[in-house]
Amino acid sequence: MSDFAAIDSLLASLTPRPELPEPHLRRALREQAGLSKAQVARALGVNPSTVTGWETGRDPSGELRTKYAYLLDALAAKLAPPAPDQGDETDPAQDARDESAARDEPAPAASGEADGDALAAPEPCVLCGQPARHQVAGFPQHLDPAECATPTSATAPHTPATAPHTPATAPRTTATDRSERAATEPAGPAGPARAQPAARRTRPTPDTGPPDQITAAVTEALTRHEGDMEAATAALVKRAIPDAMALLDATRKGGRYDVVAHPWIPDILRKQTARGADQVWEARPKWARPGLPPGRHEVTALDINGAYLSALKTHLPIGQLEHSSGNTHDRRRAGVHLVTPAAWDHDAHLPNPIGNRDEPGPLWITEPTLRLLLRLSGPKYGLCDPPEIHESYTSGATENLLEKFRVALKDARDTAIAEGDEVTLEYVKAMYSKFVSTMGESNYNRELYRPDWMHLIRSQAFANLWMKAYKAHDEGLTPVRVMGTDELHVIGDWRRVFPEGRGVYEVKVKDVYSVGTEPADPAAAGQDDDTDD
Repeated sequence: MSDFAAIDSLLASLTPRPELPEPHLRRALREQAGLSKAQVARALGVNPSTVTGWETGRDPSGELRTKYAYLLDALAAKLAPPAPDQGDETDPAQDARDESAARDEPAPAASGEADGDALAAPEPCVLCGQPARHQVAGFPQHLDPAECATPTSATAPHTPATAPHTPATAPRTTATDRSERAATEPAGPAGPARAQPAARRTRPTPDTGPPDQITAAVTEALTRHEGDMEAATAALVKRAIPDAMALLDATRKGGRYDVVAHPWIPDILRKQTARGADQVWEARPKWARPGLPPGRHEVTALDINGAYLSALKTHLPIGQLEHSSGNTHDRRRAGVHLVTPAAWDHDAHLPNPIGNRDEPGPLWITEPTLRLLLRLSGPKYGLCDPPEIHESYTSGATENLLEKFRVALKDARDTAIAEGDEVTLEYVKAMYSKFVSTMGESNYNRELYRPDWMHLIRSQAFANLWMKAYKAHDEGLTPVRVMGTDELHVIGDWRRVFPEGRGVYEVKVKDVYSVGTEPADPAAAGQDDDTDD
């Protein structure tokens, strides 16, 4: 009997896991209460990015889940409209609607205006999205089925219409709530909840992938600005940062790793002064060939498309950086490293892979720069000695942490180019460029504080550019200048080396100019050419 008593005691100690509303309802409750993510995060002892995750699909566990459910219950109770005093706790019409909602059937309409409250101004019906003049249980609805758009109509709108926030629900476990969850879901990557087309609301939404968020945002902006492409583009660029964060959250659903958005950061990654820089060297190239072959040459300035977009595929530390010392490199980890680079003896033909640096001695470099130096010191290239590593700040890493995010942006960019859609093209460009530039110490992005990621992604873009310069040199072209993030100047038939176009893996011509002088004696020039051959 004692064994069974112990089991009974164990079972009695278990408490049921509190139920949580759908993610978009969590956000709606918080916003209607006028609470910021930071306020909720402080109350629960988490980071604002954690609250973002809970509002976009992730669920808390353990004690945090209990606290979060308690908060949402309290918000729902405070924001719920007062119940009418009908003298009877049962409402046959509501019971019928509850039973229909539980069976995923259309709820029967109320028999007359007495079953719904009149609205001061029409609001979108939660079932069809069209203007309704009454609300039932706090939700705008048509009372007459004939007025409500047919859910399976072939003419259902395909563009989301902006709608006010869905009113706060009563207790989450009611069938009305389940019906409301099926009836509404967010259409765009950020901003207020939007009503979805009826055909989507009445059956499970197919997994069409993150790029649909980009399409929905562009469609909504063009609709709001009545087709004015310039105004729509300006509005989309303005909201590029929160939209990029929402897209990141969407692409992280089901991921193997939880992103640590606000980790502890070592002092080397903190700005030394308010307008200064931290101690990390990104190896940005700024190189011009010291000497050119004799004669007059045509130089083509090539523009590397989507440099930062391609650089999103790099080894990024997942968690908090940890300190280590010693001349060792673990390829399963990534971060920043204090190294003494080896001498570089090829500046006449190729830029130094650590960029232009005036001061000798150790410096802090990023993972992409270190991996490039180690690669160039290997037997395949043999261009330099390996750097000496003194200490590192690293964490377990993966190259695919942002891969779905990158692919979503790349696919949207490719489609926009193919369709001549300049609005989407500028919007996508703003999303990935601002995403990279604001994840450090920026007031424009409070949801992600990873200056280590910012440095690593930029350095990966510079390393990619260096490798293109090497490929040009290796294929017989003459690199003339390598600078910035995406600029490579070469002499020679570059089209046999690099594909031309606007795609991410292609290059386009930025400028064509001439350098050098014609030889005074054409015969001498011919002799020089024979000698070169």
